[in-house]
Amino acid sequence: MVQGALLCLILVAGVAFIVVATAKFKLHPFLGLLLAAFGVGIAAGVPLPEVVKAVNDGFGGLMGYIGIVVVAGTIIGKILEKSGAALRMAEVVLRVVGEKRPQLGMSLIGALVSIPVFCDSAFVILSSLRKALAQRAHAPQASMSVALATGLYATHTLVPPTPGPIAAAGNIGASNYLGTVILFGLIVSVPTMLAGYFWATNVAVKIPVEEEQEPTDSYEDILKDFGQMPSAFKAFTPILLPIVLIGAGSVVSFQQWSGEAAYVMLFLGTPVVALLLGVLAAFALLPKWNEETLTGWVGEGLKDAAVILLLTGAGGAFGAVIKATSVAEVIKGVAQGEAMQGALLLLVPFLIAAALKTAQGSSTAALVITSALVAPTLAQAGIVGAVPLALVVMAIGAGAMAVSHVNDSYFWVVTQFSGLKVADAYKAHTMATLLQGITAIITTMILWWLLV
Repeated sequence: MVQGALLCLILVAGVAFIVVATAKFKLHPFLGLLLAAFGVGIAAGVPLPEVVKAVNDGFGGLMGYIGIVVVAGTIIGKILEKSGAALRMAEVVLRVVGEKRPQLGMSLIGALVSIPVFCDSAFVILSSLRKALAQRAHAPQASMSVALATGLYATHTLVPPTPGPIAAAGNIGASNYLGTVILFGLIVSVPTMLAGYFWATNVAVKIPVEEEQEPTDSYEDILKDFGQMPSAFKAFTPILLPIVLIGAGSVVSFQQWSGEAAYVMLFLGTPVVALLLGVLAAFALLPKWNEETLTGWVGEGLKDAAVILLLTGAGGAFGAVIKATSVAEVIKGVAQGEAMQGALLLLVPFLIAAALKTAQGSSTAALVITSALVAPTLAQAGIVGAVPLALVVMAIGAGAMAVSHVNDSYFWVVTQFSGLKVADAYKAHTMATLLQGITAIITTMILWWLLV
């Protein structure tokens, strides 16, 4: 079996193949990951039957950890989107924050809504509300757009049950610590969101938008046109219920409490159970229980989940093949060097994820591929346990933010719905995502120094 520098070169070539195949030749990341898995395994001298076994076990094993969790999360997001619950949450946040701070309201709305809803969809849903609030508060449209876009982005790569962070946690063996991942995701996302808010109010505020002078529907008309919206309690419950249950289960596990009540809380706090209860809570948002909602809306959620599941499974297969090589011994030697100790270790997954994100555009793909790459190295580097693994997920998520530009579908959603010119979008949106990624990794490293 190949070892040493040549093995590292093979791994680098495998990652380069994924980037070139997906970014330049537009091959779907699912196939790119599978081809890279077989290519790396064969080139590294892993026996052919073991390569096949690693691919199958890696794909199927990861699905057993997070498959249902991802599906449940996307169904919740789709119901929130279709039922008007996302708009209701936005209205509640604006009421709390007040219209004198419209950009802060947009940032908070984005950070909240993007936990279950994909940021692309959420920006489209909330775009008309953003325009109306900007007109009502006399706030620049570009500033409001960047505040919303960066608020959405802050939690998109950091906070489960968003699929990307769940997939990364599953890849590195942190599925049992999802409550800790959620906690640190929420902590890291606060300064990350505020970094976007800072950019929106200090840089984007100076960028003119052609639609600035165009009349738009009023804030009240937009809410009225949507029709009957659910109550605030019903709107927030599908998000908060799973988070509270997973958090409570994590506390019970950490404190090692015993007894019937603790046993029940551990069951309810299992991510699969908690997310399925979130789905049931989301059913209360359905305007009618009929084929359109129970089959149509749920079916749309399943379609969204399918691509993520395949991509995540392929990432698991790639990671399993890497584990089958002798890369662990190589990493063990590197990790024992003084320069690779402590929080500096977090820079490795951050830089890998940032390079992948910038090269091929997808934050979810960057999360999946990076977590698959670094998973075999973590134990050798002494990174085990809930807090260290959760911070690794944060480091990968930070890298998966930097940067959003023309090869990212989200960049074009923000650009088109904001009325920004491409050059202005680079200044307003792309630079904001770079600042957010840097803020997130600095925050993560500080938490490492304090807690690990």
